[in-house]
Amino acid sequence: MNARKSIYSGSWYPGSRKACEQEIAAFLIEGYGKKVTGKNLIGGIVPHAGWFFSGSIACNVIEAIFHPDSKPDVAVIFGMHLSQNSKPYIMAEGSWETPFGELEIASDLANKLIGQFDFVVETGGHFITDNTIELQLPFIKYFSGKTKILPVGAPPSSLSLDIANTIIKEANASGLKSAVIGSTDLTHYGPNYGFTPFGTGEKALEWVRDKNDANIINKIIELDPKAVIQESLANQNACCGGAAAAAITAAKAMGATQADLLTYQTSYDKSPGQSFVGYAGLVFG
Repeated sequence: MNARKSIYSGSWYPGSRKACEQEIAAFLIEGYGKKVTGKNLIGGIVPHAGWFFSGSIACNVIEAIFHPDSKPDVAVIFGMHLSQNSKPYIMAEGSWETPFGELEIASDLANKLIGQFDFVVETGGHFITDNTIELQLPFIKYFSGKTKILPVGAPPSSLSLDIANTIIKEANASGLKSAVIGSTDLTHYGPNYGFTPFGTGEKALEWVRDKNDANIINKIIELDPKAVIQESLANQNACCGGAAAAAITAAKAMGATQADLLTYQTSYDKSPGQSFVGYAGLVFG
């Protein structure tokens, strides 16, 4: 099988099965009390920084989605740092390597999409190095077992919403049970990112946490994909606004009527400094 090699294992997250298992066990303990129960969770929003910073958030969202009674046939993962005018990306065949083994691409579904949209098609040997999707894959493999994946790079435009609706339409027509994940970090603030509208210090942190990130989180909770794209472009509070919006669209097409915030943190919580990033974990049901 044409396997796409993991690029960030051993650096952004552990490179071995045993070390990943140990990290996941610790993340699940950290996530205690933040779980949403009693709902049919079909998707969510996760951050994609290194596991040290945001792995616990992503792990607990994905664990909630892939609970023992819900084993989807395909996990649709929207991500990638793209501009409004970018083409969408897709991987259409082969597999993607993780420390827990390879995740097979849902090639039949991918090829149906390629026939309808103008994608940049990636392969195991030719791809753009990207952390947004890869950082989620060990969690998906660990919790889902044999679930196939459909990795999609979603630009912040209405095109991504059309793609998301079509994915669910085609999956349903094929009798596939789906789960959906949107990968995005929130505000990148500080000198390192060239974004300091409120200077530095406590007031800057409060503005990011209580206003800028809160605004985009509220748009996600409202399940308003167009508003999420507009908000992310206007206020730089989601680096992958298209991925978040596509995940919302797909979740709604699957019947989601509510989004719940599991947790919110910033990289400042782990490593205080003038530059920091916001992270949120949400689930759709």
